[in-house]
Amino acid sequence: LIDINAIDLADPACYKLLKTGETTAVFQLESRGMKDLIKRLLPDCFEDIIALVALFRPGPLQSGMVDNFINRKHGRERVSYPDAQYQHELLQPVLEPTYGIILYQEQVMQIAQVMAGYTLGGADLLRRAMGKKKPEEMAKQRSIFAEGAKEQGIDPTLAMKIFDLVEKFAGYGFNKSHSAAYALLSYQTLWLKTYFPAEFMASVMSSEMQNTDKIVILSEECKSLGLTLLPPQINAGEFMFHVNDDGHIIYGLGALKGVGEGPVEAIVSARKSGGKFTDLFDFCQRVGVKKINKRCMEALIRSGALDETGPDITDLNVKRAVLFASMNDAIKAAEQTEQNLQLGTTDLFGMLTPVADTDAYVRYKKTTPWTDKERLNGEKETLGLYLTGHPIDEYANEIAQFISKKINQLQPAREVIRIAGLIVAIRIMRNKRGDKMGFLVLDDQSGRIEVAAFSDTFVKAQHKLVKDNLVVITGEVNHDEYSGTLKMSAREVMTLSEAREYYAKAVQLTLSSDMLDQHKTNQLAECIKNHPGKLPILVNYSNGEASARLLFGKQYQLAPDDAAISALKDITSKDSVMLIY
Repeated sequence: LIDINAIDLADPACYKLLKTGETTAVFQLESRGMKDLIKRLLPDCFEDIIALVALFRPGPLQSGMVDNFINRKHGRERVSYPDAQYQHELLQPVLEPTYGIILYQEQVMQIAQVMAGYTLGGADLLRRAMGKKKPEEMAKQRSIFAEGAKEQGIDPTLAMKIFDLVEKFAGYGFNKSHSAAYALLSYQTLWLKTYFPAEFMASVMSSEMQNTDKIVILSEECKSLGLTLLPPQINAGEFMFHVNDDGHIIYGLGALKGVGEGPVEAIVSARKSGGKFTDLFDFCQRVGVKKINKRCMEALIRSGALDETGPDITDLNVKRAVLFASMNDAIKAAEQTEQNLQLGTTDLFGMLTPVADTDAYVRYKKTTPWTDKERLNGEKETLGLYLTGHPIDEYANEIAQFISKKINQLQPAREVIRIAGLIVAIRIMRNKRGDKMGFLVLDDQSGRIEVAAFSDTFVKAQHKLVKDNLVVITGEVNHDEYSGTLKMSAREVMTLSEAREYYAKAVQLTLSSDMLDQHKTNQLAECIKNHPGKLPILVNYSNGEASARLLFGKQYQLAPDDAAISALKDITSKDSVMLIY
């Protein structure tokens, strides 16, 4: 049992993690701007975390005091109390924790007490007056401060200069007691992330179950931490995310779109009372069709939660297609069982124990396997993210023909390089001239990189820069000293179809006489007619006795988009269609 109030506030491991800026899910420290500030400040003590919370506000950020604070901490600027020209030794104990910067409201009050003999109540009145900036009240306080400093034996001119500095920064001052309370929660969540990363992330994801966008961010953080996030499982899952005995996080059933709290409670209750579900039919019968409807069943299948109840086949595209095709039969069987029980009748054959059979499809319908895209889209629609693959997998061999490197292989370089990936996030901003520019995060499964599309590039490519689009980008990669990461500046953005048309030499069809009949020949002709483009079509044809290599004329060239390529594969076969680079 952990006593969170007894943890070491100076734990080196926690500050090591903090300095990396990997603070997603850490209270108050997870925004993009805060992460950038952390990387600049490199906090190494609890006082620095308190200061972080107080500094990350519009006033301090715009005033320049954040830069002063950072430069003083790292020795790039002399520490003065509070200013190199106007300082006093009495102020060192007050301002030392903040490197001479007047950051907190409490420091304003302490300065008034030590320099001008203010009472605690009087110092609080001064703090309020400085915050409200009322001229009459400030004139009154200035006189009180000057008189008090004189009684302390402090030079009147110096006292007034310090008063002016205090007044300047009082408007930005934050209540340190509030900041310290926030900082304590920040550190406690940081400590949990450091020592119990899987449990911590499972808890955070459970708290954000209804926020799909946040779950996506947190799942990426799991990947960054080296944690395994498993798909939802009806034989091991709970309503919330949780960690199994192997230290892996199991996706919370309650986070599935289309599956409510009631159905999940029914699933968990049936599993606890009767053990693991053996197959789809057992699942429907024991949970009950009144507690789990068809829409819910579809979501469970598409998310992968019912994979364990499918036929004994490793191919997920086959398994989920079979489960989907067999769903209605399983529901009807469960309804019949329920009806029989209500009528007090017994289905003799339904009560018999099934005979063991080596056929994986016993009780299941055979059907056409799903494509990778269908499987992944099902996960994206029900979970908000891809868990068993990546949309780029389907194009990996093809993309390798024209990209320079994968994202995880990139290094800062002066030469122009070419990468491809899925747009997983995009921000649109305006420059000082008011022109639009875009900042997108590109993911190729090997890694991620932020790509800047400045105004000229953005105008040309805006219609292509859409979340979940697969794009090919040409540009330069540089090291960003501010964030400590690599960033890319885009010169050109292509869709996959445009890249195919530019880089591919032809689309090759490998056909044989036994594959083609008049109907399929007509389908091929219709497909080429419906997808006109500029890519030559090359055919390797054989009839068992002879073979020929044919190049279609220009009037039969193809547009190499996904629709055209998929249509060709559907008519012939997956292995019969190939792009030649």
